[in-house]
Amino acid sequence: MTAALTHLWRLARWGRTLARHGALLGIERDRNAPPGVRRLARLARFGARLPDVPRYAEAFEAIGPAAIKLGQALATRPDLVGDEAATDLLRLQDKLPPVPFSAIRAALDEAFEGKTDQLFSSIDPNPVGAASIAQVHKAVTSDGRTVALKVLRPGIEPAFAEAIETYEWAAIRVEGLGGEAARLRPRAVIDSFKRWTEGELNLRLEAASASELAETMAAEAGFRVPGVDWARTTRRVLTIDWIDGIKLTDRAGLEAAGFDRKTLAASLVRAFLRQAIADGFFHADMHQGNLFACPDGRVAVIDFGIMGRLDRRARVYLAEILYGLLTGGYRRVAEIHFEAGYVPAYHSVDEFATALRAVGEPIRGLPVKDISVGSLLDGLFTITRQFEMPTQPHLLLLQKTMVMVEGVALALDPDVNMWEIAEPFVRDWMRDELGPEAHVADALVLGARSLRELPGFLRRVMALLPLEGAAPPQRPLPEIAVKDRRVWPLWLAGAVGLALGLGLTALVG
Repeated sequence: MTAALTHLWRLARWGRTLARHGALLGIERDRNAPPGVRRLARLARFGARLPDVPRYAEAFEAIGPAAIKLGQALATRPDLVGDEAATDLLRLQDKLPPVPFSAIRAALDEAFEGKTDQLFSSIDPNPVGAASIAQVHKAVTSDGRTVALKVLRPGIEPAFAEAIETYEWAAIRVEGLGGEAARLRPRAVIDSFKRWTEGELNLRLEAASASELAETMAAEAGFRVPGVDWARTTRRVLTIDWIDGIKLTDRAGLEAAGFDRKTLAASLVRAFLRQAIADGFFHADMHQGNLFACPDGRVAVIDFGIMGRLDRRARVYLAEILYGLLTGGYRRVAEIHFEAGYVPAYHSVDEFATALRAVGEPIRGLPVKDISVGSLLDGLFTITRQFEMPTQPHLLLLQKTMVMVEGVALALDPDVNMWEIAEPFVRDWMRDELGPEAHVADALVLGARSLRELPGFLRRVMALLPLEGAAPPQRPLPEIAVKDRRVWPLWLAGAVGLALGLGLTALVG
């Protein structure tokens, strides 16, 4: 176990870097921040020359790859870092200087046990992309197929492990301060971040995610997922089909090729809705650099290291919330959260619905270009604090994706109205999932499960009953636990609805 002094040294070094970039000023000025944390922030900048405007993104880039990933997650958490910091952190590009090809070649030979030349006829030594965790090279297989070869950076796993261990150590102590720090649940936030990055560091898992997404999205004609070459994939190397297309960042290229950017935007939004709501398995890193317009008009996605999952119950509630926001059903959205226990019962459902209306109503039906995302997020997080709702860090990936969907949609079509795209999809899905046929099917499934469990339940009850003539039991029969109905907290529900419906979000967290 790493010594406390090592953690303190790392934190001091990182804190000094943040302070030199002015990135701790927000903590110093935040009255909700614990006094001890504010004092440490002031101490970290002692003697430093601060910039006129805080440079949050540059600070995280200066610290290193793990910090870049953490900064990307915090970009969707203005409740933690403030609106100004969250906006600036969105500039994190996850780009680093490439690793020399000699090191990449050595990693390939190790991964393929010296059979690299048998598997590939050529590998371009110049990478097409170099990120904080891996870099990608174009290659041709021995059977003549063009593929993308993704290779982990040498030594990246221990570097991330060290950083995350210190993040966990610090989160435990910050949460122990209580108050606002405890409500924001930094330990759970770092735990989500840890699981997120561990998935990215195992490329076999990424290959499995790509394969699963391809299966679930087979019915979406306007969306493409490249195939996986399992024979050339290991834990540290991923080989997938090469995508011949134009990046969605290249607006001039899209126009020159005759693409309809409005159609591309609609296809992307619909594809994400299908992933998140209909299938419950979504690509959680859908920034413009990972999206391409293919010659056949489809939108293709790459980089499957970060994926999110929603179970059916969560998706049903999500659909209810979305539809409530889309149609102005704020009362129902409020009731959902009170039923789930996410809002303390001593608050008023009516006041909660009114607060949600104050945020959602001014933007319903407006094009995204006319909506202030900063003002919207400020309203959502004000409600979070007002109604004492604990932060739900397990939603960070969904929130992160919402921010990206918003950015891509705006870049493709500044006049896009996601409400119009989302409303029929959510309405139809709710009809299928919540209509009478669905209720009958659910009842049949529940009945069958109950019948299967009945004999075992009766045996457990009989075992607890006293035998004839025996002394009565010394303790009461245990209560049968009932699972809570878990739903989305308002700040995420609002962010999701207002993200899909207006292209924004609020976590991964």
